[in-house]
Amino acid sequence: MNSDPLRRSPSRKTCEEIIRRILMTEVLEQGTNSHFKTAADFMNYFESLYPAGPGLTKQVQRAVKSLNMPKDSNGYFIINKTRDQLDRENEISDLFKKADCVVDDLEEQYETLFLKTDPFYRDYIMSLLSASDSFRDKFITIVSSSEGLLFYTRNKSQLSVLLNSLLR
Repeated sequence: MNSDPLRRSPSRKTCEEIIRRILMTEVLEQGTNSHFKTAADFMNYFESLYPAGPGLTKQVQRAVKSLNMPKDSNGYFIINKTRDQLDRENEISDLFKKADCVVDDLEEQYETLFLKTDPFYRDYIMSLLSASDSFRDKFITIVSSSEGLLFYTRNKSQLSVLLNSLLR
């Protein structure tokens, strides 16, 4: 009684692995899942490998339920995120909209300038420069680094002259 292992109904775990592979392949080839919304959408694939029947249908349904995958706004499964990740991303997205956030490419619009400082004084220097009226319009932001302060500015030469004037 040698039965072909591929011809009997798969376990729920096997179904989960196959569903993950199907969805990952879909995402890698298409960029997104645009075919799979329900367990029934996977049945053609499973029926090509295993005998069709209510047992197979139940296993695929159990596997989909067990995977607990979130769905996108069109109802398609999202394979590479948990429900918690999707909820957090939606919360971040809503906050971005409320705060009128805009992605700004620093390399195209701003120049950088580095001021090497002693780490002991770095944070204090940064707070003084940030509060200074003389420096108010000279930089967009200051970033503390391990060796000093990194400035993003629209006018590197002006900021450089001002900083050097204080380095007497």
